[in-house]
Parts: sequence; C-alpha cells; structure tokens
Amino acid sequence: MFKEQMRYSRLAHLTKLINTKLELREVLQHVTTAISEEIVQCDSVGIYLPQEDGTFKGYVGKPQSINGWTLDMHVIDTDMDLLAKEVIETKKTIYIPDTSKDNRPDPRAVEGFQIKSLLVLPISFEQELFGLVFLFDYGTPMNLTDSEIQTVEAYVTMAAVAIQNANNLTQKENSIAEKQLLLDVTRELAMCSTLHESLDRCFFYLGKVLNNYNVAVHLLDPITERNISPVKLSKDSDWTEEDWMKAHGKIQINERNDAVFQEVIRTKKAIFIPDVFADERPNHDLCRNFGIRGMIMFPLVSMGEVLGVIPVVDLGEGKFNYSTATMNLAQSIVDATASTLSNLLYMEKQGIIIEERTSEITEKNKELQKVIAELQQLSREKELILNSAGEGIFGLDLDRNITFCNPAGVSMLGYGTKRELIGQPASIIFNGKSPENGDAASTVADGNWDQYDQDNRFYRKDNSSFPVEYVISSIRESDEIVGEVVTFKDITQRKQMEAEIKYHAYFDSLTDLPNRVLLKDRLTQGIAHAQSHGEKLAVLYLDLDRFKLINDSLGHSFGDHLLRLVAKRLSLCVPKGATVSRQGGDEFTIYLPNIKCESEVLKVVHLVVDSFKEPFPLLENEIYIKTSIGISLFPDNGDTTETLIKNADTAMYKSKEITGNSYHFFSEGMDTRTFESVKLENALYRALDHEELVLYYQPQVDYLTQRIVGVEALLRWNHPVKGLIAPDQFIPIAEETALIIPIGEWVLRESCRQLKYWQDQGYPLFSIAVNLSARQFEQNNLFAMVTNVLSEVGLSAEYLHLELTENLIIKNRELTLKTMKELKSLGIKIAIDDFGTGYSSLGYLKSLPIDTLKIDKSFLHDVTNDDDNAAITNTIITLAQNLNLSVIAEGVETKQHVEFLSARECYLMQGYYFSRPMKAEDITKDFIMDRDYSKFERNQL
Repeated sequence: MFKEQMRYSRLAHLTKLINTKLELREVLQHVTTAISEEIVQCDSVGIYLPQEDGTFKGYVGKPQSINGWTLDMHVIDTDMDLLAKEVIETKKTIYIPDTSKDNRPDPRAVEGFQIKSLLVLPISFEQELFGLVFLFDYGTPMNLTDSEIQTVEAYVTMAAVAIQNANNLTQKENSIAEKQLLLDVTRELAMCSTLHESLDRCFFYLGKVLNNYNVAVHLLDPITERNISPVKLSKDSDWTEEDWMKAHGKIQINERNDAVFQEVIRTKKAIFIPDVFADERPNHDLCRNFGIRGMIMFPLVSMGEVLGVIPVVDLGEGKFNYSTATMNLAQSIVDATASTLSNLLYMEKQGIIIEERTSEITEKNKELQKVIAELQQLSREKELILNSAGEGIFGLDLDRNITFCNPAGVSMLGYGTKRELIGQPASIIFNGKSPENGDAASTVADGNWDQYDQDNRFYRKDNSSFPVEYVISSIRESDEIVGEVVTFKDITQRKQMEAEIKYHAYFDSLTDLPNRVLLKDRLTQGIAHAQSHGEKLAVLYLDLDRFKLINDSLGHSFGDHLLRLVAKRLSLCVPKGATVSRQGGDEFTIYLPNIKCESEVLKVVHLVVDSFKEPFPLLENEIYIKTSIGISLFPDNGDTTETLIKNADTAMYKSKEITGNSYHFFSEGMDTRTFESVKLENALYRALDHEELVLYYQPQVDYLTQRIVGVEALLRWNHPVKGLIAPDQFIPIAEETALIIPIGEWVLRESCRQLKYWQDQGYPLFSIAVNLSARQFEQNNLFAMVTNVLSEVGLSAEYLHLELTENLIIKNRELTLKTMKELKSLGIKIAIDDFGTGYSSLGYLKSLPIDTLKIDKSFLHDVTNDDDNAAITNTIITLAQNLNLSVIAEGVETKQHVEFLSARECYLMQGYYFSRPMKAEDITKDFIMDRDYSKFERNQL
C-alpha cells in the first residue's frame, strides 16, 4: 500500500511541477528520482535529449557519475546501439530482460557496466520524439514486471509533457525577445539622422544576434544604381576600417565580377557559405587576403529595390553555423535598416538632384515628407502586427480598448474579421462582459490586471470560453507607455492531454476499469471508513481459468477482447458503490463496501459465477471460460489494503485446485501453505547439486508375449527432511522456475546411461521412455542436447522413446513439429502421453511424426462400468490401429483392465497390475534376470 501511495504522490507532484515555472532540468531530475525510487532494483536511470548532430546526449539521471564519467559525457551512438535506434524509429518501449540473449544493445556499454537487463523508453507525444530514457542494472537483472514498465511509462509521459512545455515556453520567450529586439531596432533606426548612425545601429544588433561583429556594408551607387562599393565597417570588427578600405582598393569587386554579390542582388535572398574555399562563387583571392573562412551575405532591399549587401564573415575562430530562425531574425534587422537607409539615401539623392534641378525642389520635398510620414505610420503598426506561428496577438490602447488583432487571434476568438474586435473593450475577451453589462474599464497606467489573472480563460464571440496561456507586454515610445500587446495561445489540447494522463494513472486502458492504483486508493478510504463506523467490507480476487490457452491458441488480440467482455459482465454483477478493478493480466478484483454478513458476499459471488455460465463470442465461435475466486473480509482477514488483497489472492489459489467457477474464503493456514511452497522451491534449487533427485522405472509389458518391451523413467525427489516427494508436488515448480531444463537433461542422461548399462550386461534389448516438458521444447538447443547425450552415453537412438503431451504439441505447432522431425531423423521414437486429455482436435495426428499413443489412466478407471470411459478408450485404440500407430495403456491395475484391453488387441500395458515404479536394481532383479512373467497372473490371483 505504501508503495502505491508513493507512486500516486509522485505522479501528482510531477503533474504540479509541470504546470509551474520550474526549470526543465529540475523537473526531469524529479522524474528520474521518481523512477529510481519506484524501480528499486534499477541501478541507473538516465534521460538523454537529442542534439543538433542527431545524437542523444545525457541530460539528467541517477547516479550522476558512472565509472568516472559524468552523465553529460554519455552520447548514444545509434550505429552501435541498435536498441536505441529501434526505439527511436518505432517510438515504442523495449525491455530486454537478458542482454546475453539480445544483440541490439551497445556491446561496449553492456560489457563496460556489466548490464544484465535493460529498459529503453521513448519520450514522445503525438509522434514527436523528445528524448530517450534508459534503465539498467550493474550485474543483477531488474526482472521488471509489465506493471512496473507501465508505471515507468507513466513517468516518462510526464517527462514528455515537461519537455514539450519547456520547448513551447522557450519558443514563446524567444519570440517575445525577437519582437522586442525588432521593436528596439525599428525605434532606434527611426531616430537616426545619418547613414552612419543607421549602419552603426544595424551592425550592433547583427553582432548581438549572430555573435559576430565582423560586419560591413557595400552599397550601390545612389545615382547610377549600378556600381557597388564598400561603404562602412563595424567599429567592433577585427579589422580597422582604414585597412579594410585599403584592401578593397587593391582588389576591386562589384556585382559583375563577384558571383556572390551578383546572386544576392539578383535573387534578393541571403546566401550562407560556411566554407568559402569549398564553393566556387566567392572571390578566393579576397577571402585569403582578409582571412575569411565562411560568410553570410544579406541583401538590403527596400520597396523592392536593392540598395546593397551586408556581409558577415567568419575568420575561423569559432563555430560558424546558424539556425534558420537566427538567419531570419538577422534578415529582419537588415530589412528594417534598409527602410531607414532608403529614406536617407533618398534624401542624399534628392540633394544631388536639387543642385541640378532647382525647379523641382518643392515638389520633391513634399514627396519626401509624405514617404517619411507613411514609414512612421507603418513603423507603429509593425509594433502591433508581429505574429508568431499559431499564436494570437491583439493590441490595447490606454483605455484598454482593442486596437488590432492578428488573423490567428481573430480565428481563435471566433470572429469573422478583425473589424468586429477593433474598438471593443478588453473585457469581452478576458471575462465575456460587454460595456452594457456594466464592466467598467480601467486604464493601463493603473496596472490593475488582477481581475483578469485568475482562471486564464478567454471568451469567444459566442461567449464560450477556452483555456489560454498569455503574455502582456507594454508598448513604449520614448520611455512612455502608449499601449499594450497581448500574445496568447489556446492550450485546450494540452489540458486534454493532462486529463488523459490522469485517466491512465487510475484506469486500465484495455477494459476502462479502475486499475490497481485507484482500487487501493478506494480500498484504503473504505477501510478507514469501516474502522470508524464499525462496518465490514470484502475483497474478491478473480483469475480466469485456462486464459493462457486462449492467448496461445487464438492470439493476444482475442485474449484482449475476452478481457473486455469479462469486464462488462463483472460490472453488471456488483451492487452500487462496489468497485470492479483489473489487477493485470487475467486477474480482477471486486471491492464490496459496507458488508453485513457473508451471505451478502455469496450473493455477489453467485452472480459472478452465473455470469460465466454463458459462452463468450470469440472468432465466430462460442468460448466457455470459468473463473476461480478468493475472498477476504475486513476486519477478519486483515486491516490493511495490502493484507486484504494478498489474502484474497491466496484464497484464489486454493480455488485453483478445483477447476471451474470455485471460490474460497480466506482462512488461517492458507498463507502458511503458500510459504511452504516457497520453501519447497528454494530447496529444489539445491536438489540437483546435492544429488537428491533419483530415477524410478516402471516396466512396459507386451501382455501377448508376456515380455518386457520397455521401461518409463520416472523422477522422484528424495528430500533430506520430507523424504520421497511425488512429481506432482515439485514438477510444476520446476516448470515455473525453468529448473525443469537442467533437471530434464539430467533425467535423459541418467536414464540413457542406465539403459546402456543393461545392454552392456547382455540383457535383452528393450526401450526406455523419457518425458519432455514444454519448457524443454521451447529451448532452441533441445535437438543438440539429445544428440550430445546419445553420443556421450553411446546409446543407439532407436531405443529412446520421448513422450510429449497433447497440450505441448498444440502450444507451438510450428516449433514443435520442426523439433519432432529433427528427433525422428535420428531414429528416436515419439509418443503422445496422456492422450485424450488435451484440448486439441484429432486432425493433427496425420501430420505429426509420432509412433505411439499412450491412453491416459483416467479413462481406464471403472472402464468396465463407465460406458463413456469405455467408449473413449475403444476409440483411441481403433484410431491408433487405423493410423498404424502403437498404443500403450497406462494405469492398468486390475484383471478386468487387462481383459478389456486384450479383447481390443491392445497388448502393450503399464501399471500397478504388473509393477509399481522401481529402482534400477529391482528392475534388473525382477524383470530382466527373472524372465518368468507368468508370475503377473499368479500375483494377481
């Protein structure tokens, strides 16, 4: 419970941090801390952000230093790290529980840090990748569950939101800064009275934006408008203007003999050349003379006419690379300068013309004044119409009436044209009120904006509102406020995303049921209420029987559909106020508050059981499935959320022992048996090394010839304290823990060695049967392992019979069939064990390379009195005979069994009628050296 509460607290805390003005690094540090505290078996958590060169570099993480390397020294190389490359391309989470079996991770990192398991997640939203998250260990596998991975994904989603918000905020701040800079440029240029003053202002701001003060200007002759000449150099340049002019005197350049000048003037577009000597257009002699390595050349264009060019050059002292946004901002500064230069050059040109054309002076002066007035008016409007992509902008005067609104703002506010807004009070946007409704507008100068800063919502024309982020900036002229500009952004989509994140934090995305987090929260509150009011409550833990078979046979998509159908039925079974939750996989829980007695719980249980009596429609078929239910009560079976759920889970496993819609209330001792299972599992890990496992052999007899034809090797565990333990008590544990693989190899080797020993002693030849588990068939090296054992022991393959169950064959038909054919190619005989108890059809028998069917002992039980068992047994024998397969009956215990089988020409038998499983030396004594098998008949009389 504490862990789930902490996760809830962390998610809520991160959501709060994202909506604050906290720095991105601090927010992401909180994310990595939350992940490391959540996944305690993880040794390292790191967030990597994309770089301009396409790599991903460490940004924040825990620990800060690994093997002497700080996190920002770690760079993901996608040429080596194929795992990271796949995550980047697919934008999907990939978990590798064992790096030794996967070649995608960077082998240098795996070897250097001894990584055993690795989880990589994309930080993405709406197909936009913001970064990567790496979780890995230093030698001890993390063994992450699906639930833990989903939890990490929830935190990573928080990181995506934080990065997106930071990017949006950065873009907004940059946009505002650029607008202010352009306002400053325009204002200062308007105050310049000479050409040199204007150029000094231009050089200053270009140097500030480009971080490079090697700036100059070449202007076209204002009279001829053809020859281009160097005019001025920035006073902060690395050259002196005198040296610069002398160098240009030695090498004459103009728009006709320099291709770069020519192209800029012709196209009226800037040219960026990072390496002048790799480009044939620049004048290489001039570049060598000045030591130029790279250049940007901006056109000075005003009213469609080229006034000249402004080159910015690189002397090879630093990084010479600019983004498109930076280049555009620099061009905007040049454009603003061009307007001012146009006026000044125009005035200079007018002065020259005045000397020649005195008669036209009055008219030209009037035209000049008109142009200046128009430019001043345009300059004021530019302060209001600066647009950022997708953002709305409107201006306010001193009375807070709207003076301008850009097209994006008009559209977002629901108006047809900006004319509908101009002249209206700001209150119609900020609070939806109009003047006739009594909203008194205050002035900008009093700074009283508090009434608009509460809910951050703007109102449309139809009076509907939407969430926004907005910034209000003052418009100043000569240190006097003349109005304000409001820049805003519709954040409806982000609010919806935050709501979706909150939903996924508390609800299961597959079934729409509450998830474990919400269940535990409600159950915790319910326990507190029940304690204070003396009430009871119940927790039901449900698990679907044979659900894995549905997934394996039909596929996970049909399994998911079945889970959704089950969720709907369970929701209809519970009373008002109860909670149905999905724990994960095929497990569900039901929380019943305010329970008076057990009969109320049983009423719900019976409704649940009855709901499973109807089939579920899957794949145009009706599938019947059942559930096992465990029940715990408060306060009888625990007083904490964790205890009640655990005890209900324990009771459910008790119900699993009786297949098919069974239920059990938790009782003392159930958890003890669970603990005993854990102890048995731990002891099994040592059993093979301590030589506690032993083999017994049960003879297989041909009743017609009264001779032994084979033995079946049966595993027993001679526990040092508990004594001899039957296979049904420890084989399932070995299957679950994968210990069956080394144990199975040991059984095969020891049984083959024993049979070879009997053959070397000159005893009659017979076969030995060894069972194979599903786990062994899932191993790619099964064929090689069997081949090695036969070679090592020196046993001919024809004497080895391998037994498989029906369910193993249908679990993975393609892999199983391939392996069976490989084994058959050696001469090994293959039998289907417990035939008739599986869930497959009989059609596969014709396509499988099998030799023998073994009739399950359950069909021989009461075969002489039970018509169904007799019919099934008779059918299996007939089927085998028609397919030319051998058939052997297991569980033969009585004379009636023998006679029933013999009458149907089934002579191969195995069971207590002939012998119990025996040690090898007893088999030698009673069945190999003593060949009088008529004693079978005498012993049974």
